Amino acid sequence: QVALVESGGGLVQAGGSLRLSCAASIRPFTWYAMGWFRQAPGKEREFVAVINRSGSSTNYADSVKGRFTISRDNSKSTVYLQMNTLKPEDTAVYYCAADRLPTTDASRDAREYDYWGQGTQVTVSS
Repeated sequence: QVALVESGGGLVQAGGSLRLSCAASIRPFTWYAMGWFRQAPGKEREFVAVINRSGSSTNYADSVKGRFTISRDNSKSTVYLQMNTLKPEDTAVYYCAADRLPTTDASRDAREYDYWGQGTQVTVSS
C-alpha cells in the first residue's frame, strides 16, 4: 500500500516558521522525485517546490524562493519543507507528491506526479 503522510502543519503568525514532513512508504524511495504543492481556498493547486531523486537539485516557485527550503533524507524515506518568514498568503493545504522515475529531473507539473498525500493545513495569521 503506497502512502505519503504529511505532518507539521498548523497555525502560525506572520513571520514565523513551520517545518512540514512527508513520510513515504514508496519503495525504492530513490526512484522518486518529490514535490510539494499547495491549494488555497477557491484557488487551484499550485507548485511550491521539488527535489530530484538524489537531492542534488531543487526548484521553487517564485513566491517562496528564498523563504522555503525542500530537502530529503533517503535513509528515512522522508521529504521536508522548511518554511520561514511565512506570510498570510502562504495559507493553504500543503500536499506532498511523488514522481516515479521522472522523465525530467524535477518537474513542476502536477500531472507528472503518481502519488499524493492527504494534505496538511497551514494557516498564517496576520
